[in-house]
Amino acid sequence: MRCITVCVAVAALGVRASLVRRDDAHHPETPDTAPNLPIIPSVPFLGNDAMPSSPPSYPSPNTTTNGWWEHPVKRARKDVHAMSLDDLATLVTGSGYGNGPCVGNIRPIPSIDFPGLCLQDGPTGLRGVDYATAFPPGITVAGTFSKELMRRRGTAIGREFRGKGANVYLGPMVNLMRAPAAGRNWEGFGADPYLNGEAAFQTVLGVQNERVQATVKHYLANQQEHFRNTGSSNLDERTEREVYLHPFMRAIQAGVVSVMPGYNFVNNSWMTQNSALLNDRLKRELKFQGYTVSDWGAQHSGVASALAGLDMTMPGGTSCCDTNLTSFWGANLTQAVTNGSVPLSRVQDMATRILAGYYFVRQDEGYLKPNFNFMDIDDPATNEHVDVMADHDVISREISTAAIALLKNANATLPLHKPKKIALIGSDAGPFALGLNYYPDNIGWPYGALSMGWGSGATMNSYLVTAYEAIQQRARRDHTAINWSFDDFDYVNARKVANYSDVAAVFVTSLSGEGYGTVPNSKPVDKAANMGDRNNITLWNGGEKLIQEVAAINNNTIVVVHAVGPVLMEEWIEHPNVTAVLWAHLPGSESGTAVADVLYGDYNPSGRLPYTIAKQRRDYPAEVLYNSDAPQPQINFTEGLLIDHRHFDAKDIEPRFEFGFGLSYTRFNYSALDVEFIGDYGHNWNHKWGHHKAPDGLPSWLFEPAVRVSFTVRNTGDMDGHEVPQVYLRFPNDSGEPPKVLREFDRVWIPRGDTVHVHHTLSYYDLSVWSIPHQQWRRSPGTYEILVGASSRDIRLRHSLL
Repeated sequence: MRCITVCVAVAALGVRASLVRRDDAHHPETPDTAPNLPIIPSVPFLGNDAMPSSPPSYPSPNTTTNGWWEHPVKRARKDVHAMSLDDLATLVTGSGYGNGPCVGNIRPIPSIDFPGLCLQDGPTGLRGVDYATAFPPGITVAGTFSKELMRRRGTAIGREFRGKGANVYLGPMVNLMRAPAAGRNWEGFGADPYLNGEAAFQTVLGVQNERVQATVKHYLANQQEHFRNTGSSNLDERTEREVYLHPFMRAIQAGVVSVMPGYNFVNNSWMTQNSALLNDRLKRELKFQGYTVSDWGAQHSGVASALAGLDMTMPGGTSCCDTNLTSFWGANLTQAVTNGSVPLSRVQDMATRILAGYYFVRQDEGYLKPNFNFMDIDDPATNEHVDVMADHDVISREISTAAIALLKNANATLPLHKPKKIALIGSDAGPFALGLNYYPDNIGWPYGALSMGWGSGATMNSYLVTAYEAIQQRARRDHTAINWSFDDFDYVNARKVANYSDVAAVFVTSLSGEGYGTVPNSKPVDKAANMGDRNNITLWNGGEKLIQEVAAINNNTIVVVHAVGPVLMEEWIEHPNVTAVLWAHLPGSESGTAVADVLYGDYNPSGRLPYTIAKQRRDYPAEVLYNSDAPQPQINFTEGLLIDHRHFDAKDIEPRFEFGFGLSYTRFNYSALDVEFIGDYGHNWNHKWGHHKAPDGLPSWLFEPAVRVSFTVRNTGDMDGHEVPQVYLRFPNDSGEPPKVLREFDRVWIPRGDTVHVHHTLSYYDLSVWSIPHQQWRRSPGTYEILVGASSRDIRLRHSLL
C-alpha cells in the first residue's frame, strides 16, 4: 500500500539515492555499512545478458464451485446475472481516493442489495483509526515461532476490523526478507519461506474466522522500496515457486479472499498485468478462487490488466493518492466490453470473485457499516469513536514478550534479582516528547520509544507503555533506585547515570519503512536520509557509540535492541562489559512491559531470530538496488534459493547469530527422534512421484501426509519455559537445494523437570523440488535427512530418510 494521508516528497520512481554515510560522525563509512554498490549489477540474470520476460497466459480462468467456495460462488453468480454492465463496472472499480470513509471503497449496488466494501490498512492493525490496538508487527510475531500466537493475533485484528465496520484487512504482508535493509521487512514474517507461509496461514484463519476478508500481499517478489514502481524483480521459475510463491500458496490454502499484486515488475511485466503470474500461477495452478486487487495506484492499463487477471482496482483512479476522477476501468471498462476489447464473461468473473469473497466470510449477515472516517478522524459527524480494543493488550503483550530473543547472557546476568541501582539509557527507553502520534504514519520518527516502522503498515498508538514506565514500577516494588538519560548523544550524562549503578540498560534502535516517506537516521538531521530502505544496517542515533560509552563505565551493561531487522553489532557485542543482549524487534504498544517481563524473569525468554544477523554486511546474499540510471532497473535474484540462512550454510559463512537462535533461562535436552513413513504406500514413497504426473503443477496428493517426525524435549534446568524445536530437511546432494531447509516448528511449554513429546507431519510437497524441465514437483533421488534442533545451526538430532 502506498501513501494516503501523508505523501512526503520522495517517491522511488527513478530517484537516485545519494552516497550514504554512517549514522553519526564518530564512524567513518566502510564497505560493510554503506550501500556503495555499482550503478548496474555486474552479475547478469541466469548467467546471460538476455532481458528476462514473463510469458503470456490467457484467458483468465473463471472461479469454480469447488470445496469451500461452492456456496459463495453460486450465490455470487446468481447476483452477477442480475447486474447491469454499469453495476459490474462499479463493483470492480474503487470509488476514488477520498470518496468514502476508508483507505479504499467500493460503492453500494442497490440492485442486488450490496452495501459496498470498506478496505483498510494494514498488516499491523487498523491504520489511522482511534480506539484501536497497535499490534506487534509481523516481524515480531514471526519471532515467537508460535503458530498459536500467530492465529490469536489474526483473530484479535479481525475482531477490531469487524467492530469498526471495515470489510477488508489489507494484510498479511508476506514478502520475504531477501535484503536485510529493505524498508518493509518489518511488516512481514522474516527471511524464511516456510516461516512466512505458516504465519500467513494462521493469520488468514484468525482474521477470516472473524468474518473479515484478508488480503495477502504484495504479489510477487516485491522486495525493496527504491525503484518499487519501476524495478523488475527477475527470478527463475524454481526460485519463484519454492521461495517467493510459497507463502501465498499457504494463504490460499487457508482460504484467503484476496491477493494484492504489487507495484513492481516481475520478469519485466507489471505485476498488475502479469498474465503468467495472475492467470496461470495464481488462478490456474494455485486454484485461487477469490479476487485480486491492485495496490494503490499500481494499475497501469485498462484492457491489459483486465485480461491478465486483475479483478479490482484501487483506489479507483489512474494514480495514487489524490482526488482523481479518471479511471482505467469504470466507464472505460464498460466501453471496452461494448467494443469487444474485454469479454463480458471476464468482467462477470471479476464481479463473481468479489461477491464470492463477501459471501465466503458471511459479511451479508448483519455486518456493520464503517463507523469511522479515515480521511478525518476528528470529524464528529462521521466518526463514532467506537472502542474495539477490548482485552487485546493481553495478546499484544504476550506476543511482544514471547518474541524477545535473548542473544547474550554472560554469567547469568539475567534475570535481574532486585538490583540496588539501575540506569536506563537511550531515547528508546522513554516517551517521545511531542506525543505518540505526532508523525502521521510514523514518518519522521527521530527518537523515543520505537514501536513500529513507518508507512501504510503503521498504526496510531492508542497508548504506549515505555520501558521507563514499566521498569520504574518494578523498581519501586523492589526498592531499587532508578535513574535515566534519554538523550542519545549526551554521553557525559549517560556515563554519569551509568556510574555506580548495578545495572545499566542501554536501549537502541534501527528503523525503516515505506518508500513514500524519507526519514533521517540521526540527530542533527542526516543528509543521506533513508528512502524507505535503510541506508545502513547499523544502529540509529549513534547507538554503537552510546553502548561503548556506557560499557566503558559500567561492567554490567545490558543492551536492548528494537529494530526492523538485522543490525551489525561487531563493534560492541564482544565487549566484556556488555553482559546481556535482548533482541526485542518492534513491540507495538506493550514495549516496556514486554522488556520488563523478560529482564526480571517473569517470562522465560523463548523468542527466536526470524533472520540471520551477520558479522558484516557483505556476508548477506542480496542487496537493495540503490542506484540505477536505467528507466526500468533490473533487480536480478541471482542468489536463487539461497537467501538468508540458506546462503550462510551453503557458503559456510559464520554468522554472528543464526536464523532460529535464542537463549533461555533454563536448559532443554532433545532425544528419541523417530521418523516413520505414513500414507497409503508406506515405505514405497516413490509411488507417488513414479506414477502420478502433475500436468496442473500442483496435484492434491502433494499435500497428503508422507512422513511423521517424533522426538522428545526435556526441561533439565531450574525454570519453567517454552522451547522452540525446529525441524529441518536436508535434501540429497544432487538436488540443487540449500544444505538445509526449514520444514516445521512450534513453541512448546515445558515445566522444569518435565518431558514433552513433539510430533510433526511432513507432506510429499515438503519433500519435493520444482523441476523446470518437467514442470512438476518431483522427488530428488538419493538420501534425505531429518534434522531437529534449537536453531538452524544448533542441530541436536538427525535421522536418515532413504
